[in-house]
Amino acid sequence: MTTRTDREPTEDGSGDDIGAGIAIGVALGVGVGLATDNLALWLPLGVAIGVAVGAGMGKR
Repeated sequence: MTTRTDREPTEDGSGDDIGAGIAIGVALGVGVGLATDNLALWLPLGVAIGVAVGAGMGKR
């Protein structure tokens, strides 16, 4: 079993940015989905937004 410190770093160091973006997107999708009572629409949309945000964070 490998721990976090045992993993090889990614080439550009952006390996965790996609995960952070997905977490932000899920939180955004659940929040807006519950507020608008349309979770089935906003959850996948939030994940897609989160992946885009994570990819953008990796480019900085």
